[in-house]
Order: sequence, then structure tokens, then C-alpha cells
Amino acid sequence: MDIVPNPLGKKTIVVDWGTTSLRCTLVDSDGCLLGNLETQAGIQFIKDKRFQATLMGVIAPWLEKHGNVPVVALGMITSKDGWVELPYVPCPATPADLAKAIHSTTLPNGSELHFLPGLTDTLRAPFPDVMRGEETQIVGFGLNDPITLVLPGTHSKWARIAEEQVTGFQTFVTGEIFALFSQHSFIAKTEAKDTDSEDWEVVASGARAARDSDAADAAFLSQLFSVRTGMLAGQLEPAQMQSYLSGIVIGNEFRQAMAAGWFTKGDRIGIVGNDKLKDRYGQVAELFDLKIKADGEHEAVAGALKILAQKN
Repeated sequence: MDIVPNPLGKKTIVVDWGTTSLRCTLVDSDGCLLGNLETQAGIQFIKDKRFQATLMGVIAPWLEKHGNVPVVALGMITSKDGWVELPYVPCPATPADLAKAIHSTTLPNGSELHFLPGLTDTLRAPFPDVMRGEETQIVGFGLNDPITLVLPGTHSKWARIAEEQVTGFQTFVTGEIFALFSQHSFIAKTEAKDTDSEDWEVVASGARAARDSDAADAAFLSQLFSVRTGMLAGQLEPAQMQSYLSGIVIGNEFRQAMAAGWFTKGDRIGIVGNDKLKDRYGQVAELFDLKIKADGEHEAVAGALKILAQKN
């Protein structure tokens, strides 16, 4: 059975409510994961802001069985389009700083509901950077050792941990660029889709092209077009185009992160996540001569519990 640290010492429901999905996890007093629920009831699909009714409907079986256990919610549910909008906590930030900004209320059954805030890096230009939800993954990963963390996703985050706090971060819209070009672009859209058993060497060839190109060939907007020209030149099969595109965009993320000072060759970084995208980032990291710090699972759940435990 999976176990996460639970400093609260009581059963708790952790709700990760994003734009496209709603994930709920029930944890017992010892940190054992008792259940997981996932629906497509992301905040963009909730009509007339019926968030409370939606949540109560999803977790009703747990509440009926376990009573009025506390609920902690994170992610886009505290954005402008969510249930309640919470201001971002500025970096540098500790779990205690995040806990001070928690907004608490009560559900109809008597359960306490605690909304967690997001983070902002006000030193980013031209505008402050923001995250909602990823901060719990960072806290769940652990803040004891100074390190750079990568959180792959639609909006990939690079964050730095030092002195047991999140000192700053930067967003790369890598996943969104991949989705746009693979689904809506003449350059990379193809009827032949990648399979789960993708050829890693195709991804690696795209990442190496991003890593090794120089002068005019290093231009990211030109490299994107190479997905198309590679197929026209007979160097890429149609079924390989999206894997190559993935390598191009992730490789450029690493190249630009290195240029921005997030790492140098030979560094050890952490990669946080639970899906195959985490593995792909790990493989690209090795191409950039990086070492990977192993992490556990369920960082968002562990981080949410740690933050809530800091609430006075």
C-alpha cells in the first residue's frame, strides 16, 4: 500500500482540482492511501460555479463511510475562474508562508475545507510568474537540500530550493506548444499517431538537435519547421514526427533553462511527476549531462498535508 507523510495525524481528503480534471485522494491518519478518484470535472467544465455540489457528489461515498473528514484543495480551484480566488504568495516562500494564506470554510456535512494558495515570482520579467498546484509538489519533494527542480507539464516549471524555501521559479510553455503543433499545425499534425511504445531514439534525435545546433540553426522557430522538413526529406516517418517534435521542444526547454542559469553540466536536479513525461524529461536531462535525484510518488498529496499542518 502506498504511504505518504501525514503530519496531520487524521484522515484527510486531498483535492487536486485543475482546469481539465478533478483528482481526489483519501489518506488515513498514518499516511496510507485509502483511495483515489479522478473525473473530468475540471473547473472549465463546471457550469454556474457549482463547485460545492460537484465536490460533494464526487467524495460522497468517502464522507458517508468516514464522516466529516477535513478536505484540502489545491490547484486552479483557487484561480479567478475557480471556487474562491486566493492571492499568490511571493517567493521566497516556506510551507508556513503558504499556510498563512490558506482560506478555510465548512462543507454542508460539517467537514472543514481548506483552500491552498499558489506562488508568484515577482522578479520575473516582463511580468511576475505564477503557479497553482505545483507548489505542493515542490513541498512534497522536500526542501531540506538546495536543488533545482523540474516539474514537467503543460506549463513546465523550473524551481529552485535553497534555505528550506522556494526561492524562485520560471515557466516554460513546452507542453502547450507541443499540443498546439501536434494537434493543430500543418507542420507536425499527421494521421499517423505516436504509440505508447515510442522509439526513444527519435525523441533523442530531436533533443540532440536542440542541444547541439548553433548559429542560425539554433533558432527555435526554425527548428520547429524541421519536423516537417525531416519528413519531406525522408528522414522521419510520419509516425515519428510527433516524437521528434517532443524532443525538439523539451530539448529547447533544457537549452534555454541552462542559458537562464537553472543548471550547468554535471549538476544534479530533481524531476517531479508520476507519468511517462517525467521519464522522458529524465532521459533528456541525461543528454545534457545531468544527474537525477530520485524522488518518491504522490508529492502533491504529501505537500498539501505538510502545508496544512503548518496552519495555526
